[in-house]
Amino acid sequence: MEIIVQKYGGTSVNDEKGREFIIRRAIDLKNKGKKPVIVVSAMGRKGDPYATDSLLSIINKENLDASNRDLDMLMACGEIITTTYISSMLNSAGCKAVAFTGLQAGILTDSNFGNADVLTVDTNRLMEYLEDDYIVVVAGFQGYDEKYNVTTLGRGGSDTTAALLGEALKADEIEIYTDVDGVMTADPRVIEDAKLIDAISYDEIYQLSKNGAKVVAHKAVEIAKRSGRALRIKNTFKYEGEGTLICNENKCYEIIGRESDRLFNAITKIDGISKWEIFFNEDLDKELEFLDGLRKREISIDMINFFESKKIFTIKDEDISKLKKLCDELALQYDILSNCSKITLIGHQIHGVPGVMSKIAITLAKDGVKILQTSDSYNMIACLVKEDDGIKAIKSLHKEFNLAQS
Repeated sequence: MEIIVQKYGGTSVNDEKGREFIIRRAIDLKNKGKKPVIVVSAMGRKGDPYATDSLLSIINKENLDASNRDLDMLMACGEIITTTYISSMLNSAGCKAVAFTGLQAGILTDSNFGNADVLTVDTNRLMEYLEDDYIVVVAGFQGYDEKYNVTTLGRGGSDTTAALLGEALKADEIEIYTDVDGVMTADPRVIEDAKLIDAISYDEIYQLSKNGAKVVAHKAVEIAKRSGRALRIKNTFKYEGEGTLICNENKCYEIIGRESDRLFNAITKIDGISKWEIFFNEDLDKELEFLDGLRKREISIDMINFFESKKIFTIKDEDISKLKKLCDELALQYDILSNCSKITLIGHQIHGVPGVMSKIAITLAKDGVKILQTSDSYNMIACLVKEDDGIKAIKSLHKEFNLAQS
């Protein structure tokens, strides 16, 4: 049995043209003797009637006091509506199709409402319908806990559902459909000559996802890497094109060639970042209290430089008030630089290559962009710049490192 998992995002299922492509692809797969498993998101984005944010606004605009458990029930409705709709379209087109909620699909999670982790996936019911020649349509983004409460999997949760089902069903392919042709060297809305990437490694796409690219959720990448199953990112609205294959490095080399002299494969940007410098004067007890306070308040820090007398790092601007309160409680002196952008260059061939950071610094300096802080790993280099310089920086580096070349 050759199983193909296909995930469709909100812009795909909200558009009549997109829904027609979904039905057409499913029928084509059936005619080829394959078994489609379709995972869907809620229809549209904020402002559309069944989008997740629109459903949440029912509660938020009235300032009602809803528990996280109850909010998960509300948020799960959007995917259930889409699942029923797509299943009905397939049945109307002459196919046998059946809709599944996360619970019905056997996705068991913990009880961390709003961002649950999946514990197990029981595919017995799905397999029964697939063996009986049904097209299975599953609501993404959701599961259930041991007390049968509805849970949701966090932002990008439908990607996570697709990767989990691909792993559990031992699918031959996992396809993520979106409104772009695949993974690009940069955001094409910012860089006009951004190019499609034919293949990219799990680790590189994970870095892209964590650092601002919104093509695929990083949790889905983790699951795909764990299971060794490739993901393919494709455009819902184009029937032709192979999109981008996300796979291990050896497979990437087979596709793009080991002789490629390109140091970086992609560049991305996150706005709304603050740089913090906090002074401890070598007071270890205060440091420990501070670090524990970060954990308790769920403040995530990045681009970290720790010294004996001070700690330098970045946070999201949205967490400024929480961190200010913590510092004031501990009577800590601090300096803040807000409204920054983190520019991240990703490439698996940069490890051990001399002069890369110098080239980045010189390129940005020529355009009058000041680097405020840096961090790096074996496959990425990140630079913090002022938000006003973010677009200039990403354009300069995209050009300097020849990312527009095929």
